[in-house]
Amino acid sequence: MKLYYTPGACSLAPRIIACEAGLQIEYDKVDLKTQTTASGRDYIRINPKGYVPALALHSGDILAEVPVILEYLADQVPAARLLPKLGSLERYRVKEWLDFTGAELHKGFDPLWTAPMPPKARQLAVSHLQRRFAYLDQCLRERSYLAGEHFTVADAYCFTVLSWSRFHRIDLSAHPAVTAYMTRVSARPMVKHALEAEGLIAQA
Repeated sequence: MKLYYTPGACSLAPRIIACEAGLQIEYDKVDLKTQTTASGRDYIRINPKGYVPALALHSGDILAEVPVILEYLADQVPAARLLPKLGSLERYRVKEWLDFTGAELHKGFDPLWTAPMPPKARQLAVSHLQRRFAYLDQCLRERSYLAGEHFTVADAYCFTVLSWSRFHRIDLSAHPAVTAYMTRVSARPMVKHALEAEGLIAQA
């Protein structure tokens, strides 16, 4: 398998899961401005949607949405327990968090990537996100990870999206459970490995 990624983008989540699951996959960096890969390929021919991630399977098929890629990778190594078994209520809880992260957090950041952005519009976007952070904070007061006491694919996705707060200078101090969660996830050895591989933190 090969993962097409851009450092720090939402493609970081599948890399985290690949590391957590011990999967050996290739990585090809994508320049989203030129739509070319580090290997010299036209990325639009790989993923016509034009954004990362995309996962090329051994069959030649391409998967190109974060939640689907995360589920696929986790299902390759059930013993890693990154996704509960098919049909269980626990699995639907994880999928619920995947959907929340995609619809409310990931899309909530979308306006902030627009530059230049009028101050009032930015304030509205940040205010929307802060309300979502408040809900997340309330939930995380009761447990270590989104779906309980075990790290899952939902945490890889949520951690990745929340990490954009630093880039956009969004203060999370009003949400102590969220900041503790970010510290807890970032301390995981395989999360550190993924961050180092993308040049997001210095190698130890």
